[in-house]
Amino acid sequence: MSSETYTVSGMTCGHCVGTVKTEVGKISGVTAVDVDLATGKVTVTANEPVEEARVRDAVEEAGYELTSA
Repeated sequence: MSSETYTVSGMTCGHCVGTVKTEVGKISGVTAVDVDLATGKVTVTANEPVEEARVRDAVEEAGYELTSA
């Protein structure tokens, strides 16, 4: 298992959280996505390390910005 935490900007509500969780959860190998709305932290757990670019693309597809890894 691999776990990485990122910071996402632009999330303001529960719907935002759900959208990010859905898009990041579509990445192959991802087993869990935990989002803390208050801090903007998104923790991605997967069977093996996931490239940051794939997470960035998923976050952008959801309409938000990955600001740090």
